[in-house]
Amino acid sequence: MLRWRLLLGTLIIGILVGLCWLDHLAETRHAAMRGMWLLPVAILFAVAASGEVLYLARAAGMRPLAWAVYGGNVLLIASNWGGELFRAGTDNASSLPAVAWPWCVLAVGVLSIFVGEMRRYEKPGGATANVAAAVFALVYVGVMFSFVVQLRMLWGVGALASLVIVTKMGDTGAYTIGRLFGRHKMAPVLSPGKTIEGAVGALVFACLASWATFTWLLPVFGEPGRQGGTCCGWIPFGLLVGTAGMLGDLAESLLKRDVGCKDSSRWMPGFGGVLDLLDSILLAAPVAWICWALGMVG
Repeated sequence: MLRWRLLLGTLIIGILVGLCWLDHLAETRHAAMRGMWLLPVAILFAVAASGEVLYLARAAGMRPLAWAVYGGNVLLIASNWGGELFRAGTDNASSLPAVAWPWCVLAVGVLSIFVGEMRRYEKPGGATANVAAAVFALVYVGVMFSFVVQLRMLWGVGALASLVIVTKMGDTGAYTIGRLFGRHKMAPVLSPGKTIEGAVGALVFACLASWATFTWLLPVFGEPGRQGGTCCGWIPFGLLVGTAGMLGDLAESLLKRDVGCKDSSRWMPGFGGVLDLLDSILLAAPVAWICWALGMVG
């Protein structure tokens, strides 16, 4: 299982880096093509993750509106591209900033959820939980994933690659070091398989991945001279994003443990479902976004 997990993890990273490269080439030919290679992948991930959140909610006895969750998350992801393209195509300086579009879509989504629950309301009991579960699904998948998309749209393919590579290498380090050397449980009730040794391995792998990304990969994408090329940039980025990634993994463990499910789905042997693949990225994305926005690595 360890060999399979390492192989599959490397393959996933390789495919994503390849798509990022194709997206970068498309943007160099025409600015309007920015993100077009990655948009279908992001929407596919959002749809699959939405289904798995709905599955976990149903396992807990809740019945959130599926159409509102699926539709809201697709629109949340797409709004990041739509907002950027709209702003680029208008001369109105007062037009809505691209970063604000997902929040507007979220507001409309919450309104739709309330309207939908009003329409199907029959008797007391369950409506509040259903609304809460649906709104949670929009925030956990759509809003968090929007930070992933905005990394690419605001700072380029290199920013997106920095998040994915650092986070997933942290996952790989945690699993590998934990399996080989893990002795002390980190969260025995919540996630018995995670160890303190694995957590240290995750941070070491994340920092090494951060160094490699900002030193070697970003110049390949035509983004040389990043501050992240020095230890003042890549070490904090690796530590912060790596830590947030571990918390994201534990956050999904909390959801699964609470409803008695081992995996969010079983379509990907060794990883579980899409949510098991994205859990660390979803919570690490806002941290990476803040690092880039503050100029720590950008």
